[in-house]
Amino acid sequence: MDFPSRAGRYIQQPTGYRAFVPAPLPPDPPIDYGGELQALLSEADRDIGRLDALASLLPNPDLFVAMYVRHEAVLSSQIEGTQSTLEDVLAYEVDAVGDNTPKDVAEVVNYVRAMNHGLRRLPELPLSLRLLREIHAELMQGVRGGHKSPGEFRTSQNWIGGAGSTLKDAIFVPPPPHELMDALGRLERFLHEARTSVPLLVRCALAHAQFETIHPFLDGNGRVGRLLITLMLCEEGALSRPLLYLSLYLKARRAEYYDRLTAIRHQGHWEAWIAFFLRGVSSTARAATQTAQQIVAMRDTHRGAVARQAKALALLDHLLLQPTVSIKRVAQHLGCTAPTATKLVASFESRGWLRELTGYGRNRLWRYQPYVDLFHRDALDALVSPPAPDPGPATA
Repeated sequence: MDFPSRAGRYIQQPTGYRAFVPAPLPPDPPIDYGGELQALLSEADRDIGRLDALASLLPNPDLFVAMYVRHEAVLSSQIEGTQSTLEDVLAYEVDAVGDNTPKDVAEVVNYVRAMNHGLRRLPELPLSLRLLREIHAELMQGVRGGHKSPGEFRTSQNWIGGAGSTLKDAIFVPPPPHELMDALGRLERFLHEARTSVPLLVRCALAHAQFETIHPFLDGNGRVGRLLITLMLCEEGALSRPLLYLSLYLKARRAEYYDRLTAIRHQGHWEAWIAFFLRGVSSTARAATQTAQQIVAMRDTHRGAVARQAKALALLDHLLLQPTVSIKRVAQHLGCTAPTATKLVASFESRGWLRELTGYGRNRLWRYQPYVDLFHRDALDALVSPPAPDPGPATA
């Protein structure tokens, strides 16, 4: 059943266009947890719990987290049109920028910095409009769109549409500037006040959709909105570390994602959106759990093969944090001579653990390829995971 004004309403503006002003959260009428929705919520909660439990058992879990954050940064940025890959980011971090390196790799690196900034700030600053502005400033610093008021909410009207579209033929027009801060204030209150009345994963679904509807920045709204999900899960302790990211799920189902958001605004179909979101949480959490298990198994196998070699063990740990290395960086990290580093790298290459990337005689780079491949396999698993049945629109 449709509830046309449940999520908000379009208001005619003096200059002739219509802008959408969202209703406060939570929705009214309240979310109907009948049908499949309760089962999907329980399943997603279990999948999140398993992932977090596994994360607590990982040896040196922060080594793995760094790669998960990079992986998410690549996928989230690709939704916005960047061409950079995980390999590009890893090379960029060791100053190996070549002629073929996409210029937009800095946008992905900014996403990593924005995520890490948000996680560092959570213990001292609650998830709030202030923190979202700080994250946006990190995200947009010095990159495409960086001239569009980084770290500041917009004071002009924006809209969503194809190339060359105007306010009058836009696909969607968010709240006008004079309504913006009221809408954001209501969203912030929801984040703080609904913790005891709305399940966390449902709150994440509602908050993400509402943020995207408000579209408070001139650029970068999609990336900040996806970061918001992970930050909510970490702030409330559902995840001890940021190992769950929905960007791949959303990228693989991009058309459905936008259709679900549109159906919220036009028909008030919050339940169908929440079901779509919860399927994504389950699918992504299961893929991340499997990848983490594979990483542990690979790490144990490789460490067992060099168990009595202290420097080889130290290099393996370093590769989990930074999978692309040079002889110079290996020597610096291990505190050894260049010949010793060269011998270690050659040993790892002969075992099939390191792959030489450049083909040069000098200034060569190697990548811990089996490790990087696990993240691509994670992506493939999520892409081929079939969607669950659609519970349909909201019912009275």
